Amino acid sequence: MKRQSLFPYKLYLVISESDCKGRNFLEVAEQAILGGVDIIQLREKNDSRDTFIGKALQLKEITDKYRIPLIINDNLEVAKKVDSAGIHVGNNDVHPVDIRKQWDNTKYIGYSIEFLEQLENDQAAVSDYLGISPVFSTATKTDTVTEWGLEGIVEIRRLTDKSLVAIGNIHLHNVKSVVKAGADCIAVVSEICGATNPQKTAYELKNEILK
Repeated sequence: MKRQSLFPYKLYLVISESDCKGRNFLEVAEQAILGGVDIIQLREKNDSRDTFIGKALQLKEITDKYRIPLIINDNLEVAKKVDSAGIHVGNNDVHPVDIRKQWDNTKYIGYSIEFLEQLENDQAAVSDYLGISPVFSTATKTDTVTEWGLEGIVEIRRLTDKSLVAIGNIHLHNVKSVVKAGADCIAVVSEICGATNPQKTAYELKNEILK
């Protein structure tokens, strides 16, 4: 099956202010970019619309500076308002098919896969990449259904040529095995947001991915 190359990114940071545990999330994001992160998603599920937009605009100044795509989690209104590079949604959010109708110039739509059956639906078909969530269980996301494991990535890779972004308790010691299982891109939250040195951690992760 021919593999797509329309989503060329390798290290994907999912960030929120709370994930940075008191540190300036904008500084953490910039350090992560300097270390090798090449795409960032802002996830602020509990913020008001205006607060979310404010944070997104601040972060976009940094991502634009380094020519890094900014993805907005779940909120189509915010994504359109800040002119982000795209949006990432799950099963309980606005559907990718509807996003295409409402935002025809978006660059990337990501769609989280929790069941194999989703690979056959219209939402997966119109998405630019699929989020495999979680690979391993994690404290930062508790509303998931399937813990995929490495075997799950292998199976999904067999069934689709879509770019796969793996997330969920991935760290320096297991990241290579996730790539070998078939993930095109690795997404992390606490591994970088909670790191003492986000730039160093991002650098080490990126090197492992590219080995």
